[in-house]
Amino acid sequence: MGVDAGTQVHDRLFIGGRWADARGRDPIDVISPNTGEVIGRVPAVTAEDMDAAVAAARDALAGPWPRLAPGERAEGLSRLSRAIAERGEEIAGCISAENGCPVASSPAVQVLSATMALDAMAELAAEHPYRTDRVGVLGNTVTVRRAPVGVAAAVVPWNVPLFLAVTKLAPALAAGCPIVVKLSSHTPLHGYLLAEAVRAADLPAGLVSILGARSNVGEHLVRHPGVDKVGFTGSTAVGRHVAALCADSVKRVTLELGGKSAAIILEDADIGAHLAALVDSSLMNNGQMCGAQSRILVPRRRRDELVEALVAAFRAIRVGDSLDPDTDLGPLANERQRDRVQQYLDIGHQEGARAATGGGRSDRDRGFFVEPTVFDHVDNSMRIAQEEIFGPVVCVIPYTDEDEAVALANDSPYGLCGSVWTSDVDHGAEVGARIEAGTVTINSAVLLDFHAPFGGFKQSGIGRELGPEGLDEYVELQSIIHPFEPAPTGASTGMVLRAPTTDDTAV
Repeated sequence: MGVDAGTQVHDRLFIGGRWADARGRDPIDVISPNTGEVIGRVPAVTAEDMDAAVAAARDALAGPWPRLAPGERAEGLSRLSRAIAERGEEIAGCISAENGCPVASSPAVQVLSATMALDAMAELAAEHPYRTDRVGVLGNTVTVRRAPVGVAAAVVPWNVPLFLAVTKLAPALAAGCPIVVKLSSHTPLHGYLLAEAVRAADLPAGLVSILGARSNVGEHLVRHPGVDKVGFTGSTAVGRHVAALCADSVKRVTLELGGKSAAIILEDADIGAHLAALVDSSLMNNGQMCGAQSRILVPRRRRDELVEALVAAFRAIRVGDSLDPDTDLGPLANERQRDRVQQYLDIGHQEGARAATGGGRSDRDRGFFVEPTVFDHVDNSMRIAQEEIFGPVVCVIPYTDEDEAVALANDSPYGLCGSVWTSDVDHGAEVGARIEAGTVTINSAVLLDFHAPFGGFKQSGIGRELGPEGLDEYVELQSIIHPFEPAPTGASTGMVLRAPTTDDTAV
């Protein structure tokens, strides 16, 4: 496929903080989700390129970065945050062009989230307890160190690519680990802007590589014997495969996987007051968010009220080109994802659910669009209620009482997020504590907090990102046991050693 004058064409790769010539002969075409046309071309990353990135990272592991004072590493994160912010408008527009996120929300969803996560980790990194002393059982000193886990690899999907790269890159650098970031082949273009920010932040050579690569090369990175830790975000199915690859060498791994989050509307909730936030929590980034509140549980007597409100809100959504500032909902990120969501819309109809609005492919003549859809008459056992659709589709499910609502919310293989909507915030928090999910919000579309751990129960993942818990995913704990002072002659040490005996009266 040819490229026109407006197409971004890159011919180098960012390996170990430097630009390098590409080895691959089969370049990657980046396709616009708005039009289906080529908007960029980047070099194919080969296994040999990944080997070079890992080799550079291992050299950096032996260099000064892991031995810097925590405050110096924190300052490096702050410089990177500022460098990204300086390029924020350009990065936001680039990601919107690559994955269809509406440009009106992209600066916050795609860029501000990343800089805030970097700033929060920088603040934390300066004061994290990398070394603590304890009193041992014999009165001696035991030093517990948090040492860098080694070379890290980040495997990042296409939906919120910069932020999800940062949720791995920031704690890795804070802990003293070099990192190789593997971006999706669907969204590699913004990686060149991120690489410029890394260079502007004046980070040491070898510390960071950023490569947009196909999945087979990503698998090579995960398997690589020079990689000590893998941070992966993506589907549960692929996450299982990544975990199996890491298990072969007992490689450390963090998995942030899929979700089918439930929003519980309590009996006392003011649906009108919460409607905008509820819709935002379901359709943010075109519904392509792992924490999207895609199951909405409502008291049976208020179902019609909720469905009517959702239908009116969904029909008012402006669907269009992601680069149009008036667009509320853009296209799905790629043709494969559009076809997947279309398949689930068909499944919903076949299962007996009713599309109160939407329910099909958009009538636009190009691009990867589907209609924003509200499914009513949904049973929680249906596939559309159990499986992650990852698009602008919500299911309304009625319940009889709070116990049933909680049971329905927990009747899922996933456990990433949840929400409770109520006029009584304290009671809402009590209900939220009964939901089997890593993050539960009360009356809010916000899916996470940068000071709190983020991750899932059940098949939504292993480990946590963000907060001190996220940093600790990139360290190894080491205990150094100091000698204890010998007790004076004749004094008891409090410990008696004796040979085994069969005489129960022996002392």
